[in-house]
Amino acid sequence: MFVRIVKLSFHEENISAFLENFELMKDKIRNAPGNRFLELYQDKNNKSIFFTYSYWETEMDLENYRNSELFNTVWTFTKQLFNAKPEAWSVDKLVSLA
Repeated sequence: MFVRIVKLSFHEENISAFLENFELMKDKIRNAPGNRFLELYQDKNNKSIFFTYSYWETEMDLENYRNSELFNTVWTFTKQLFNAKPEAWSVDKLVSLA
């Protein structure tokens, strides 16, 4: 399992559109094959910056999602709202304390 972190930065006037669409799509994304966890964060100091954290069983699961109609629908809508190029990292979780 690995973690995918994506940084998304929006024009301020587009934040509500992004949040509304995320609300509609989050369960579909979370239920994509291989997805085990999904969270959305908003930066405390810059309300235009968001991060998604998702856990994936395998890299192939993430690639299958990225090549799916669901991703195409989400990304086609979302990329129109950006004010900066998104950034993404795939990382292995080394330690987790609860």
